[in-house]
Amino acid sequence: MSMNNLKTNIDEQITLQEVLDDKHYRLQIFGPSSVTDEGVMPFEEQMAYVTHFLHNEDKPEGKYYHDKAVSLIRDIFATKYGAEVAENSVCEAPAQYNLFPDIFKVPFPAPEKSEFTFIDLFAGIGGFRIPAQWENGRCVFSSEFNNHAQKVYYANYGEVPFGDITKIPVERIPEHDVLTAGFPCQPFSISGKMRGFEDTRGTLIYNVFKIIEAKQPKVVFLENVKHLVYHDGGNTLRTILEGLNALGYKTSWKVLNASDFGVAQNRERIIIIGNKKREFDFSRVERKPRVMLKEVLEEDTGQFEYMTEPYTLLAEYTKQPSGLIFVGYRNKAIRKAGVRPGTEHLSRVHKQPNRIYSSEGVHPALPSQESSGRFWILDKERVRKLTIGECYRIMGFPDEFIRDTNLGEEYRQIGNSVCVPMIHAIIKQIKEQML
Repeated sequence: MSMNNLKTNIDEQITLQEVLDDKHYRLQIFGPSSVTDEGVMPFEEQMAYVTHFLHNEDKPEGKYYHDKAVSLIRDIFATKYGAEVAENSVCEAPAQYNLFPDIFKVPFPAPEKSEFTFIDLFAGIGGFRIPAQWENGRCVFSSEFNNHAQKVYYANYGEVPFGDITKIPVERIPEHDVLTAGFPCQPFSISGKMRGFEDTRGTLIYNVFKIIEAKQPKVVFLENVKHLVYHDGGNTLRTILEGLNALGYKTSWKVLNASDFGVAQNRERIIIIGNKKREFDFSRVERKPRVMLKEVLEEDTGQFEYMTEPYTLLAEYTKQPSGLIFVGYRNKAIRKAGVRPGTEHLSRVHKQPNRIYSSEGVHPALPSQESSGRFWILDKERVRKLTIGECYRIMGFPDEFIRDTNLGEEYRQIGNSVCVPMIHAIIKQIKEQML
């Protein structure tokens, strides 16, 4: 094949999605460039190098990925066209020759002109990335351990995140203006085991500290569950703040509720902001009027899953200050410990999957442990499940977001994510106050 044909027809000849989907490539591109000191580099990590390089080829951050990515691109072309073509200079400048154009044809591409750079740690499905890009931020590094989430991330942003952050040398990570990290919440969540730093995942915050120490970003933006405030008598939060202080950062923190940012969900999360020069002023973060669940529900197209098993609706109910309206429950076994007779009208005596909430209020926080979507609402005098699309709406994800094809993974991923509008409001103020 001639170079001219390769250059002019490349759009039709090969896409990165073809490489990701074709098992032939997975078996064939493990050439010398995929071998590391620890053995053969996982396929997803190879694709992380390639996609990070393609997004940063003409930028200073490209140097962090260049050598490994170009070698891997040569392996791909050797598999597709043969060794002779793989040696052509087209592999050295893939953007110039429009290689793998599909990674730029995604729902949420990087801004054409960026105003700051950021890295996306514990990236999940990109709840930080969408609003950061809306504010003209350019992502120069992403990391996510879960393979299913990696695929969703690629589908929406054209970038495969690197994997286990504990195995990524800090020297491979580019300098950046803002470090974002919704670090694993299970160790600090009342829904989890509450093992805190005894849980091995609890130590991941120290990997974040190592990156901060080496790269010295202007801003550190951390998010976690509300219970972090109280965990271990406050020692866990104090340890994190002291760690940031020791690295030279002035810290501010506050518990914010997603329902104050235009989404119909009572989801409280602690936000921690670190900056070298000043403390973050949370009072300047713009709030929005509370939205009721009924305002974001989908139209009934015959696909709603209505409750067919026995349930009880309360004769009287009240709207809580949080905006929640508990109106009933499935007739299942109730909690035993600490429950007095005659308290069935209280939501706390019923397990979360058995509660029914009114669409005239907001919805409780979506948990990551619920993979069956047992989120029951009373809407238009009928009890039904929230659809998966509605779950994404009450986290503030745009309707054009590409979700996983596995329903259980979709529920887990959205339950693990961050509220996009709340993160957006904070990033706006980070730009104004600190960048």
